[in-house]
Amino acid sequence: MAGIVLATLNAKYIHAAFGLRYLLANLGDLRSQATLLEFDINQRPIEIAEALLTENPKIIGLGVYIWNVTPTTEVVSAIKRIRPDIIIILGGPEVSYEADQQAIVKLADYIITGEADLKFAEVCRTLLSGEKPPLKIIPAEVPELGQLTLPYDLYNDRDVAHRIIYVEASRGCPFTCEFCLSSLDIPVRQFPLPALLDNLEELMRRGVQQFKFVDRTFNLNLNTSKALLQFFLDRYRPGLFVHFEMIPDRLPEALREIIAKFPPGALQFEVGIQTFNPEVSKLISRRQDYDRLADNFQFLRERTGVHVHADLIVGLPGESVESFGLGFDRLIALRPQEIQVGILKRLRGTPIVRHDTAWGMVYGEHPPYEILQTKLIDFSSLQCMRRFARFWDLIGNSGNFVSTTPLIWSTAASPFQEFTRLCEWLYQRVGRKHGIPLADLGEHLFNFLTEVKGLSTQIVAEAIWEDYQRGGRSDKPLFLRSHLPDTAVSRRDRSRAIAPKRQERHLPRAKAAA
Repeated sequence: MAGIVLATLNAKYIHAAFGLRYLLANLGDLRSQATLLEFDINQRPIEIAEALLTENPKIIGLGVYIWNVTPTTEVVSAIKRIRPDIIIILGGPEVSYEADQQAIVKLADYIITGEADLKFAEVCRTLLSGEKPPLKIIPAEVPELGQLTLPYDLYNDRDVAHRIIYVEASRGCPFTCEFCLSSLDIPVRQFPLPALLDNLEELMRRGVQQFKFVDRTFNLNLNTSKALLQFFLDRYRPGLFVHFEMIPDRLPEALREIIAKFPPGALQFEVGIQTFNPEVSKLISRRQDYDRLADNFQFLRERTGVHVHADLIVGLPGESVESFGLGFDRLIALRPQEIQVGILKRLRGTPIVRHDTAWGMVYGEHPPYEILQTKLIDFSSLQCMRRFARFWDLIGNSGNFVSTTPLIWSTAASPFQEFTRLCEWLYQRVGRKHGIPLADLGEHLFNFLTEVKGLSTQIVAEAIWEDYQRGGRSDKPLFLRSHLPDTAVSRRDRSRAIAPKRQERHLPRAKAAA
């Protein structure tokens, strides 16, 4: 039995609740009375409620996010009907803004807005002493990061073996992009580096090989960035994989020198570009130097083994499909291994709503609050772009069709236009965006490239078969067998870094074995 239960519904099992671990680590003398339970959004809310009630807690703290607010509302509703005496405290970005409009807020007892690392413990002490906070909505003061107890010891052995290990060196963002919650943050603050490095060292000693930094701008502070990169470079061993989110137009020579020393597959940079349209960037208060961005991409792709994951957003105010397409083509030319095509979401509290009237922005009423239409993109066109985003992830990003994907636009000037053509052709045939077996997808690609585009069957078959082998498969698909002779299966070069499976498929292939 626990006096305090901290819980959330993660998007997937492999995700670990980083924020809740901070709350637990900073409970002080209450830590021994608390436990942490993690669920995922595929579990039934009534069964989650049962698991929480089994602990017979006095207080339940729930982390609420855009991906879990709907099932979490069901969980809170059930608990309050069965055990109205249990005090429910909510926190997280979804309930930190526009709280008066939300059903889950009405059901709960208290809401802590902002960074609740220390405030949650304070509220729990008040409640357990028999007193009540004077307000239902409790704003948390911004904590001094040096005062926080770091939570990394709360990753257990199962987490280390099976989950993404989240870490952070800073909080906040210096930019004011209106679609992003980070635009509401105060300026960037750094965690004390010695303590952080000690914790990273301990995680590596325990066997952690894959680290995901959640900092919005890892390359903002040059000294911190250099120290972190050098830390991992000095301790490199095959299997190390470190993810950073970086500012795309800031990559000074001092960082380049260290980055270039990492073997292929050891580093992943998530690069948020979002739009190549300078007028759209101005509308959403985003600043970036496109010439420097292009130079940095050229360096990363030609002189390093970094896996580059770049982001573009569909539906920004002032952006048409044609404008987005030009940006997509421009990004393809920069050759990132992955392009995440995101659909604009109206996150609660973000100032993007100021464009609603001028640009005809209409969003979905329910999570994830995606854009439905704009002044420049009607609903039908946005549906096409949703299909584009999904099929691009299945084909262009997955690593399953690295050799095949460029053939889609090999005889055309615009990758965007040709991939859009494929998407609509594919959707007409399968009638869905999900649940397409890999072999079926490969056969559809083969048919499109050979029958619609008129490419050589041998060239296309060789590309698809090479991609199948890239993923470690040796079972030649039936639709390829009449087009290819029997060949030896190539073996992957395991002497370099071993990135997560999706990223690993983008690494250059080893030569076929004799």
